[in-house]
Amino acid sequence: MTEENVIRKKQTLVTKERLVADFRKLGLKEGMVVIVHSSLSALGWVCGGEVAVIRALTEVVTERGTIVMPAQTANNTDPAFWENPPVPEAWWEEIRRSMPAFDPAITPTYGMGRIAELFRTFPGVLRSNHPNCSFTAWGRDAKSILSGHSLDFPFGEKSPLARIYDRDGCILLLGVDYHANTSMHLGEYRSKHTKRCTQSCAMKINGKRVWQSYEDYEENSDLFNKIGRAFERSHQVKTGFVGAAPSRLINQRALVDFTVQYLDDLYADAEKAHH
Repeated sequence: MTEENVIRKKQTLVTKERLVADFRKLGLKEGMVVIVHSSLSALGWVCGGEVAVIRALTEVVTERGTIVMPAQTANNTDPAFWENPPVPEAWWEEIRRSMPAFDPAITPTYGMGRIAELFRTFPGVLRSNHPNCSFTAWGRDAKSILSGHSLDFPFGEKSPLARIYDRDGCILLLGVDYHANTSMHLGEYRSKHTKRCTQSCAMKINGKRVWQSYEDYEENSDLFNKIGRAFERSHQVKTGFVGAAPSRLINQRALVDFTVQYLDDLYADAEKAHH
């Protein structure tokens, strides 16, 4: 959305002070572990843009807590899987040969929004070393949440998502829906029915650029909004507006467990129908 459209559509001026008040009203507190998924344009016209949003988040959570954001680079994957947009098959080999290796210090995020992209560069923010599915974090547990992020199954048991789960952290959806809720992939991974696949990317191994394959599960976020709606019928989710953005604060552990159960039930029903 252009800046002009944001001003016209949202008719809302949002300052850092207002963001701080709205975050607190939603239930964000000092010392929390929280993963944030966000849309800057959904908030209204923010005075100071993404800088103001990040400063408001760090002011509320403080260094006693930890803020995590997705820093994924879906453009550093096998072009054979690309869908929006796809590229001609004739290009695939050249892309595999030429894609620059992931570098946690400089590789920009892809499709994560302006807040997540700026957060990556903020003082004190660390980034996990996954060439496709990295996360960034700031605060007390940043290092321990990000360390040991495995190449295989990057949203699984050796991922920052599982470390947030261990710490009983929260998810903040800022003007985005469950489709953007990466933690639900951990639920997919834990479900007994998710199929495996092989993915690949450009990365450095011992200082040399290589095109490296790794094991993953087939991810499908198409069901996430449906699962989210079902979750909200049976669980408490804190909802409210941050600026002009409809927002949610969710217990991550409860949602991940619910996602596992939902998918297991869904596949069990499908198998019954098949027989």
